[in-house]
Amino acid sequence: MQTRLDYGKAAPGSVQAMYRLEKYVEESGLERPLLELVKTRVSQINGCAFCIDMHTKDARAAGETEQRLYGLSAWREAPFYTERERAALAWAEVVTNISQTHASDEEYEAARAQFGEAELVKLTMAVIAINGWNRLSIAFRPEVGTYQPRGKAE
Repeated sequence: MQTRLDYGKAAPGSVQAMYRLEKYVEESGLERPLLELVKTRVSQINGCAFCIDMHTKDARAAGETEQRLYGLSAWREAPFYTERERAALAWAEVVTNISQTHASDEEYEAARAQFGEAELVKLTMAVIAINGWNRLSIAFRPEVGTYQPRGKAE
């Protein structure tokens, strides 16, 4: 696909606002491996090639296994995710597909079983952020495949 426009150059303030939200998510205290799984799964749902490329590279750089990344689209059937990760992935799917799911009480309670109130808000903000990035990338088509990971987590 050909890049349509460089949204960061066209409207730098909009990207700076997104980066502030991303910084909040990164500093939220939620585990980086969990966040990368959520970002990758949401990007799979939305069909965002740029973000899938980015977050699978970041996840691997942070120590994530190939097996867990390959199984992510079928996480419900795969045995390699913790209960907390399963709850995060389920909630990420519910929030991403909110027009269909409406985040039922049952889905909310399942997430609350693994996440405290503040953590659940932070997780929801992470889902909101990656959905926003997906929409920017899908709409404007930045070049896929050139992203280089930040490096291993310390």
